[in-house]
Amino acid sequence: MIAADTSTWVAFFAGEQGPDTRLLERALADKSLAMIPAVLTELLSDPQLPSSLASSLVDIPLLEPAPGYWHRAGATRAKVLAKGRKARLGDALIAQSCVDSGVYLITRDKDFRAFAEAAALHLFAGSP
Repeated sequence: MIAADTSTWVAFFAGEQGPDTRLLERALADKSLAMIPAVLTELLSDPQLPSSLASSLVDIPLLEPAPGYWHRAGATRAKVLAKGRKARLGDALIAQSCVDSGVYLITRDKDFRAFAEAAALHLFAGSP
């Protein structure tokens, strides 16, 4: 299983080509994709998102938070911030979901590199 960050989903919806969007397309086709709750929330927050697309997104298996998730997410974010790196709350939640589930993250967002260093987050980084 793998999961995709909001940056990759947005690029995918816009029809942009790149290693990340191709990997997302493949994962959707072979049903090896999991949805991160924070990413689903970000995507569903778009008032322009067509309802048919929203319905498709909620059908993707969700990575449910494991016990202690919130504590681990806070501790991971603190590690990143202590190194003077950027650590948005949403990114910390996304990273922790993947770390806890042992799922690789597809992303174009370079900010996740700090979480890869701090928490052994596995990335499929791919900007066009």
